[in-house]
Amino acid sequence: MAKTPAPPIPDISVIVPVFDEEGAAPGLAREIATAFKGRNYEVIFVDDHSRDDTLGVLAGLKPEIPELRVLGHQANAGQSRAIRTGILAARGAIIVTLDGDGQNDPADGPGLVDTLLAGPPDLALVGGERVKRQDSQAKKMASRFGNGVRRRLLNDTANDTGCGLKAFRREAFLRLPYFDHIHRYIPALMIREGYQVQFRPVHHRHRETGQSKYNNLGRLWASLSDLAGVIWLQSRARQPGQITEV
Repeated sequence: MAKTPAPPIPDISVIVPVFDEEGAAPGLAREIATAFKGRNYEVIFVDDHSRDDTLGVLAGLKPEIPELRVLGHQANAGQSRAIRTGILAARGAIIVTLDGDGQNDPADGPGLVDTLLAGPPDLALVGGERVKRQDSQAKKMASRFGNGVRRRLLNDTANDTGCGLKAFRREAFLRLPYFDHIHRYIPALMIREGYQVQFRPVHHRHRETGQSKYNNLGRLWASLSDLAGVIWLQSRARQPGQITEV
């Protein structure tokens, strides 16, 4: 009996962390498939132990979207861990991440990838910066304040690290020290490792289903300890310059 040929290794892995998003996840999966049609890609949804049927509705889409993979956490571990789970399972050298609530527009993803691939070899990340944010005024003000403080202390050149839409090199990400909430500090950590980062504007949309998993007070509390930790990591970084083999 002839063996079934193995599927081709994708160039791009799109990672989507989801938690209680059974309303948004199916439409988002279809949008991603449309946005990346014609490219060699896979899309990995990582369900962070949802309490609704997010896992089930995504599994039901696999016959419709052959590129779809669905992973599930046995316990809720947070957004950063879900992203890392997807990246560790990914087969593509280029990673695209976006939030699972549908507010990031998947149509912006290929443009970030193209910018990354057109750059120099040490360009490791192209991050999205949301324009015309469709969030409450309180959330936008808190984000503006937090981004300003973080950028001043870390000098990471990023105006919007809260944007989930990013394209980066998998190998570069795996060189970074992992901790909870790392997804907000990827630009600073990439620079610490000696890579270049760039940013480009992306669209932002209203949340149509479900509800936000964050509040301003909780995010501020976590950010204080995270900032101190990343500042310490930056202070302990030493670069070897060009490496040669003799």
